[in-house]
Amino acid sequence: MSSDFRGPVKRRAFLAGGMAVLGAPALSQGLGTSEDGGAGEVTTGATRRNISAFRMLDWKPYFSSLENGAILCDTESRAVHFWNEDESVYKLYPSSVPMTEEMTRRGRTRVVRKVEGPSWRPTQSMLERNPDWPTYVPPGPDNPLGTHALYLSWTYYRIHGTHDTRKIGRRSSSGCIGLYNEHIQELFAMSRVGTQVLLI
Repeated sequence: MSSDFRGPVKRRAFLAGGMAVLGAPALSQGLGTSEDGGAGEVTTGATRRNISAFRMLDWKPYFSSLENGAILCDTESRAVHFWNEDESVYKLYPSSVPMTEEMTRRGRTRVVRKVEGPSWRPTQSMLERNPDWPTYVPPGPDNPLGTHALYLSWTYYRIHGTHDTRKIGRRSSSGCIGLYNEHIQELFAMSRVGTQVLLI
């Protein structure tokens, strides 16, 4: 960043950006970056950080207990919250959410399976919408599920990573909740089979 702040425009822009950063809630992990700009984003150099919808939440309005830990997927703010069982860990991650309301499922579910290096098969409805998609993608850098996946008790629904970081913070999935690969790796390690999940 240039140290030349002469002139009222540059000085005002620098001060406004600095105040926006200071006004954002302090999170235990860094927010993910996105490739595109937009309202409510702070720009530092070439990196844009979406802070518009991020707010820390208490688990009590959403869960009766933290037995086995709890994951809250907020499709409105496009964020995933995690609390471990003894309340010593709270995490907040930016996420991608389903593209449309019809693809969005809300309610209570749980983690039923954890897979590192998942493979992926699109559903029949996905193939009908996208006939050029492959019918199977093995684990690896081209896999839409990224490096780790938490399978939910709802068929076809997962919380998973993505190699396409442009999707995070957007309505871009076919029903799943997507996270940056480094975030799903962290969430994967902290959650367990039986962790309760709520999508709102």
